[in-house]
Amino acid sequence: MAGASLGARFYQRIKRHPGIIPMIGFICLGMGSAALYLLRLALRSPDVCWDRKNNPEPWNRLSPNDQYKVPLDGSRVTPHPLTSWSGDPQLPYH
Repeated sequence: MAGASLGARFYQRIKRHPGIIPMIGFICLGMGSAALYLLRLALRSPDVCWDRKNNPEPWNRLSPNDQYKVPLDGSRVTPHPLTSWSGDPQLPYH
């Protein structure tokens, strides 16, 4: 077994202990999900700027409907009058 390659040793271990197959699958699924999430954050987030030369201020591309609230003067951010902090709409009664 000392001269066996890594893949051969891995296959022999799985043959002896088939119960680790689901564990390996879940670990691979978790690592793949984490990698895809980090890739999404790196490519889609307006906070990340990959091209400073052509787009030095990516946050200026945000539309008024985007939900980024940044208090510039240090004041407290207040919610929109028609929504609560929990996100449930509170429609005014007539």
